[in-house]
Amino acid sequence: MAFTGSREGMAAYAGPSLFQPHRARDAIRDAHKKKIPPLLSYYAGLSSLPITRFLAPMNYDVVWIDWEHSSCNVETMTSMVHEAMFMSQGRTIPFVRVPGHDHASIGYALDAGASIVIPQVDTVEQAKHVVSAAKFGTKQNGSRSAPPFRLLPFLTDTPYDSTRDIHMCLNDQAAIMIQIESLEGINNLDAILTEVPDIDIVWLGSIDARISMNLPGNFGMRSDEPEWIAAREKFFAVMDKHDKPYGGFSFVNSPYSSNEAFKEAAKRMSFITITADVMHLLNLAQDLKDAKALADGSVEQGTAEQGTVKQGTNGSA
Repeated sequence: MAFTGSREGMAAYAGPSLFQPHRARDAIRDAHKKKIPPLLSYYAGLSSLPITRFLAPMNYDVVWIDWEHSSCNVETMTSMVHEAMFMSQGRTIPFVRVPGHDHASIGYALDAGASIVIPQVDTVEQAKHVVSAAKFGTKQNGSRSAPPFRLLPFLTDTPYDSTRDIHMCLNDQAAIMIQIESLEGINNLDAILTEVPDIDIVWLGSIDARISMNLPGNFGMRSDEPEWIAAREKFFAVMDKHDKPYGGFSFVNSPYSSNEAFKEAAKRMSFITITADVMHLLNLAQDLKDAKALADGSVEQGTAEQGTVKQGTNGSA
């Protein structure tokens, strides 16, 4: 696959100030058009400032901050967004999955400087509501409130396009991703994308969609139930019809995937979440299991004398 654009990380899409959101809409479009590779993301499933700070210099294209399923207040979410943006020097775009369709939560995430992920979009009416909450001005049926001091006049409020107002520029910077997580959402997707064109990218939430269809979640892994195959085929047919960017999980290594499967997924996907903080922390359990096996083995193979701490050993009396 040959890409026609340059790749200097997402800093190429940063706003005039890191207090502003990236031009994430442009980055997603460029990835969809194969001007740049797919945006590679890690999933921040834990509300952890230290982990966010530690990972920021690794320069992932995106960090997915899961505000929906973590016990996280507004201040912590905002600080995680800022840590990702500033500690990566603009090379990482923060996407916040908001906890539902609440107008205030959407505003908090956008005010922090993030792009947004909207879970469980099932209907045209829901899609219209969340886009309205994310946009300024009646041209896009916007109902977002302009924060007076989120961007400081003449300091951090410089528009990336000097011929336009800052708020109209912000409308074109932060991206809106919706998640289709039910059969109802799949069945309504054609109408959603027809009537709500300001949606930038769509994610098929396989775990929730399968559970909504009374199928095992299977951690979102592909399964062969006829109804699930039909639902997936319908989803992708609609995505192709609208030529809409697609995002999702795809892992590189077993047991979740393979190099070959990832390469195939990357041909279609514009936004790929490739790993997660929790997945790597799970390795701690394997470390303990391996250490216990080795420690138990050493005791079994040793003598009684070797298994006894002698007087004076390791400072004990």
